[in-house]
Amino acid sequence: MSELDSVKHAATPEEVRQRVQQLCDKLANSLESGDAVGKKHCNQELAQLRLMWRQMPTLFSLETIRILKDLAEKVKTTQLLAARTDVGCMQSLNIQAGGPAQVLKDTFGYTSFRPGQRELISEILAGRDAVGVMPTGAGKSLTYQIPARILPGTALVVSPLIALMKDQVDALTGVGIRATYLNSSLTSDERRARIERAAAGEFELIYAAPEGLEASIGHVLGRVNLSLIAVDEAHCISHWGHDFRPAYRNLAGLKQRFGNIPVLALTATATAEVTQDIIEQLGIDKPALYRGSFFRKNLHLHSVAKGSRQADSKKVPAVREAIARLVAEREGDCGIVYCLSRKSTEGLAEYLRQRGIRASAYHAGMESVERSQVQEAFSRDDIDVVVATIAFGMGIDKSNVRYVIHRDMPRSIEGYYQEIGRAGRDGVPSDCILFYSWAEVITYDKFAADAPEVFSERIRSQAREMFRYANESGCRHQRLVGYFGDLMPDCESSCDECSPRELFTTAPPSKVELKESSRSGMPKVKRSSLGAGRAESSEHNALFLQLKTLRRKFADEQGVPAFVVFSDATLLEMVARHPKSQSELLDVPGIGPVKLERYGKAFLELLCS
Repeated sequence: MSELDSVKHAATPEEVRQRVQQLCDKLANSLESGDAVGKKHCNQELAQLRLMWRQMPTLFSLETIRILKDLAEKVKTTQLLAARTDVGCMQSLNIQAGGPAQVLKDTFGYTSFRPGQRELISEILAGRDAVGVMPTGAGKSLTYQIPARILPGTALVVSPLIALMKDQVDALTGVGIRATYLNSSLTSDERRARIERAAAGEFELIYAAPEGLEASIGHVLGRVNLSLIAVDEAHCISHWGHDFRPAYRNLAGLKQRFGNIPVLALTATATAEVTQDIIEQLGIDKPALYRGSFFRKNLHLHSVAKGSRQADSKKVPAVREAIARLVAEREGDCGIVYCLSRKSTEGLAEYLRQRGIRASAYHAGMESVERSQVQEAFSRDDIDVVVATIAFGMGIDKSNVRYVIHRDMPRSIEGYYQEIGRAGRDGVPSDCILFYSWAEVITYDKFAADAPEVFSERIRSQAREMFRYANESGCRHQRLVGYFGDLMPDCESSCDECSPRELFTTAPPSKVELKESSRSGMPKVKRSSLGAGRAESSEHNALFLQLKTLRRKFADEQGVPAFVVFSDATLLEMVARHPKSQSELLDVPGIGPVKLERYGKAFLELLCS
């Protein structure tokens, strides 16, 4: 009788435990000795034990199951490392041995962690749950991307916007991480092929929408050896969050469903109440909590009351004209203008186009294909401005948004913070300009009247909080972070209260005749200077534009957004450092070995010319 047969004929759970322990010890020794036959035998025995557990689960105590899980993890780790070696992925093996700091440098090209990154990564690597409340631009994605590179198996990232997944995967592929996405945009054949590859352990990271986990994708992930689950935009699970999504409520059983692997919940905006709701709804166990500072020094905040007067007693221009001036002054920069209504987005976008500005509207009333086209054009710098309702931008990856303008007051401080967070993700100085009036409060009161009673009072209260924030004096950053429970002194230089400056210095742009671009069907206009926070001298300005042109060439060839090649911040570092060799270029933040190999020669030739 084989050892497995003896287990089958065991009379009690204790006998099963003892005999399984003996079997596991024997198989573990085979693994440690490197015996190929022993490893194969280990796989076969584990498969039979899983089948037996399904047939006779009452014979397997929790302790027995734990022993088997430990052994299964050893087997999978050995198989995964061997597979990576077989396909020539020695770089991945070397990275695993180096730890998080080595992955940060060798994969992403950075030499130091941002606040909170190391802490959250350490918790996940230790197998513990964690919640990260960190501002946009703080590098939340690295807190699951680095563990995905280190841990055996595949990381699952739950992300709410399907349209962004391709860009996220392109960016990871660009630094050598094997990633994919599973969502409704794929054909059945594409999805089947990716699932088979995922089950074979070919991917280090998989993105999926929460709706997909409820439907076809959820059950097939049971075939994948998952290493961790990251829930991005985790505030969507909370009724008290500003962007509640019902599909997120069904994530509660994820941890138990996939074998109690570590769960990492991430959000840029969560009060203490929302944070606690995230923990409860996800069902995570005593998570480590990291709350980063909500202060983003590179964002210069302005609030402008509609119809008010400037410091020189001149009346603030009508909002539409004022926005046109602001955009014209930042020619060549990318920005987002948020409006309260769909009609306003279309009217303002048309007004800007008539003045030679490459702008498009975006709102939930548009066809899905049309919305995707606008987002793609913005992502690839084919248009400069998206005029949108709040339907646009959540989780947007575009790092070189240089300004966010609110034509109308947002409905809450949380929503406002989330929306301005789309500016300056690369750390380069960017402007956030808010136009507001009491009329918007009245509009939100009308929304509240149509809402369920449990939410109506909250809608009214949030609108008044937002108005007070916009209308009262005092450092805007200090009051903004205070809403989330942070304390800080005056920002000194990053808001109009601490460092006033005239906004409307340029004349309004004239109406122009538009010509269509053969590339995108968008208005073709002159693109020029670097805008706010860029290199000052004309020589640096010229070099920066040449680097952007070269970056665009590579992006077009690969069919990816320009920031996937290099961010603006990395290009500006090239301008400032002017590297002359590969080693000097590798020292530029944002350039790792993969990007050096792919783009280094061309960029060095330009820098040395």
